Amino acid sequence: MTIVEFADVFTRPVYKDMIIDRLRYCQKEKGLIVFAYAIMSNHIHLIVRTDRKTGLSPILQSFKSFTANQILKYLKDKKQPESRRERLLDTFAFHARKNKTHSQYQVWQRDNHPIELYSPKVIRQKLDYIHLNPCVAKIVSEPEHYLYSSASNYKDGTGVLEVTLLEDIFGSDIGYVYMG
Repeated sequence: MTIVEFADVFTRPVYKDMIIDRLRYCQKEKGLIVFAYAIMSNHIHLIVRTDRKTGLSPILQSFKSFTANQILKYLKDKKQPESRRERLLDTFAFHARKNKTHSQYQVWQRDNHPIELYSPKVIRQKLDYIHLNPCVAKIVSEPEHYLYSSASNYKDGTGVLEVTLLEDIFGSDIGYVYMG
């Protein structure tokens, strides 16, 4: 999931914490199963699924809607420290007008780029890609050092968000979805 115009919203912890809080809510209340994640400066990588018959689409739509509203609420609150306030709001307003949405602002790009993960080899490839993303971006030197990623969950069982480890279920016949 990507922010419109690749705007670097998630450079500040306050916005990343909004994402973590909402993922946690979706796990508890909406049946989202999170296997892996990384919150980058302008996009989020996820490996997720749900057992609910409605599928992932309504969960992710709700997630994007809620987090967009939280980000906008924070940006509009002049008491909150944010040097990029006007530029971000202008960007989000421009995309809402450009895409003729029924809202004043558009925070997230509309598409998600889902990929079904159908084999242990593909799962491992995507898991490594997600966890190495902060290293490739030169944010950290080791994947598990990045706080806003599930790499530490896989390394030593810690992490800011509880995840279901893929290694525990590699042998089972489960369809995964990778959200790029």
